[in-house]
Amino acid sequence: MPSTVEIMNTKAPLFAMRRSFAAMALAVAAALPAQAGEPEAETGTTNVNELVMVEQAGCEWCKRWNEEIGPIYGKTREGAFAPLRRVDLRALPDDLKVTRRVNFTPTFLIVYDGHEMARLEGYPGEDFFWPVIAQLLSQHLAFVPDGADQPES
Repeated sequence: MPSTVEIMNTKAPLFAMRRSFAAMALAVAAALPAQAGEPEAETGTTNVNELVMVEQAGCEWCKRWNEEIGPIYGKTREGAFAPLRRVDLRALPDDLKVTRRVNFTPTFLIVYDGHEMARLEGYPGEDFFWPVIAQLLSQHLAFVPDGADQPES
């Protein structure tokens, strides 16, 4: 593969230069390690970032969240970064380590590698939910919300 300097010094058509740059970018991306929270193909590990929704049967606010946010959460940047996992209040799984007892439903836990990093208790509506979840993900899991400046590398 020609170096960047060699490509720039040739009189090659623009489309050929674009292909060379694209090939170099793919080669570099393939050599980079997987980012935290992304699945690793070789080991079969899953996403370590999660949004855990603690709910219980008969919870009216859980029902409201399920109607307003549930259908779209997985299609958002937040949902891609921290997939939703639902657990029952009375049967918290052993692989979930919480900082304190969960008393209210819904409670949303920001989780990294099975450990609670932050929480949002209750659901007062979608206008409140989205900015708070984005802020918690940003503060505790390095999520970059829409409209935020990308960190310089």
